[in-house]
Amino acid sequence: MIDAERPTFYEFFAGGGMVRAGLGDGWRCLFANDFDARKAAAYRANWDRAAPSALTVGDIRAVDARDLPGVADLAWASFPCQDLSLAGGGAGLDGARSGAFYPLWSIMKRLAADGRAPRIVALENVTGALTSHGGADFDAICRAFADNGYRYGALVIDAALFVPQSRPRLFVIGVRDDIPLESTPVSANPVEPFHTRALQAAHARISAPARASWHWWNVPAPPRRNTVFADLVEDDPQSVRWHDTSETTRILGQMSPANRAKVDAAQKVGRRMVGAVYRRTRVENGEKRQRAEVRFDDLAGCLRTPAGGSSRQLILVVDGDRIRSRLISARETARLMGLDEAYALPQNYNEAYHLTGDGVAAPVVRHLAQHLFEPILKRRALRAVEAA
Repeated sequence: MIDAERPTFYEFFAGGGMVRAGLGDGWRCLFANDFDARKAAAYRANWDRAAPSALTVGDIRAVDARDLPGVADLAWASFPCQDLSLAGGGAGLDGARSGAFYPLWSIMKRLAADGRAPRIVALENVTGALTSHGGADFDAICRAFADNGYRYGALVIDAALFVPQSRPRLFVIGVRDDIPLESTPVSANPVEPFHTRALQAAHARISAPARASWHWWNVPAPPRRNTVFADLVEDDPQSVRWHDTSETTRILGQMSPANRAKVDAAQKVGRRMVGAVYRRTRVENGEKRQRAEVRFDDLAGCLRTPAGGSSRQLILVVDGDRIRSRLISARETARLMGLDEAYALPQNYNEAYHLTGDGVAAPVVRHLAQHLFEPILKRRALRAVEAA
């Protein structure tokens, strides 16, 4: 514990509670919200074991600040990414889904008006938010922090540093102006690996008033990851079946020469190789073709929700002349998000895939809590003790 009482948090767009999983038992949830009843069922299945989870189900626009108890140490929101994604329609914060940022921030403003502004606010989204509408959407997010009494900064963290999944995400983190930052890791300049060139370019585009409240949070890189994608793959999965030979042959036939060459090379390695496959539509010679694209770099591709035209991720296991394929299993997707084996998944495969693919990698949350949130709150607690 970092205080006489555990630090507290609100969890907006909570999904299956992966932020809660990352924060760990040292934190206490005061309020959680999601509009999806199926995700809410998974949240309750995992977090109602000891005590009610404080989860409300409904649209963020229906949440009243008066429904949120206390003054939270942290408000976390992984707000919808579809309109900010590079694969989306480009609506940005004007879109029906990613536009949920505005009612969320209205809640933050109402809390502040009541003297209950969260001490830390953390937003998570896709890196497309940096360039959406030429950077105007990122500037709007930054101005929301700066205009409402928060010093803030951003980091781009790829979950691949923690789990074998390529999943870069943007984290914008603000600390209330009255919270001391003497012991908080802040750099005068951007620092690798979390202040990427894209983030630095986005920072250069934001308005001068927003830039005045910007901080380069200096979070250390984690130890080298010691797991690879193959370590997480099940020989006998429960939620999916291995394809028959004809389906595997069809997938191989959908590969471009370059991707088929990757399979040929994997056959010559002399050990079992596990590849991640996505089906994508490509334009070749003026015509659209469905292609199966494979990677053998010990990473899974970024999990995506199976909606809006996105395909489900496939696994290709190559062991010499033997090649097998299947959908990635529900449990494998959970492992790729850093969830432990005890995490309860929905029985329906599509629901489980949607739940994990739409979440935030729990080890990334833990890293931010350990190296940023908890040091800030510990310093606040010490100042309170000294003043007493």
